[in-house]
Amino acid sequence: MMLSKYFTGVQHIGIPANDLDQTIKFYKSLGFKVAGLFNNQGNRCAFMKYNTLMIETWEGDPCANKDGAINHFAVNCTDADKAFAEAKKDGYHLLDDHVESIPAYWKHGIHFFKIQGPNHEAIEFCQIL
Repeated sequence: MMLSKYFTGVQHIGIPANDLDQTIKFYKSLGFKVAGLFNNQGNRCAFMKYNTLMIETWEGDPCANKDGAINHFAVNCTDADKAFAEAKKDGYHLLDDHVESIPAYWKHGIHFFKIQGPNHEAIEFCQIL
């Protein structure tokens, strides 16, 4: 299991939002600051940061609206392409058939893919470019 050589720790927790403005307001009331506000194909996304905790919240995907509503957690990936090849080789349950890209996030975009954990949790390997 060499996949661990491609990540350095938790990067963010992903939670979809019914109302992004209300969600931003809520997390600000807890002391979070907006670390990034992006638009991806017409859907807004905010990264809310408090010390080392980062929450990604976005509009456009359905919300569970019940306990267990976290969509995914992401690890900080050093090389998404190599990690994807390693995950595929090691037989992890891949939720993506290739490494995805979002050029609108951060300064140079991101590359990422997800695997599924034993409790149906999505684990995203996210490389900020």
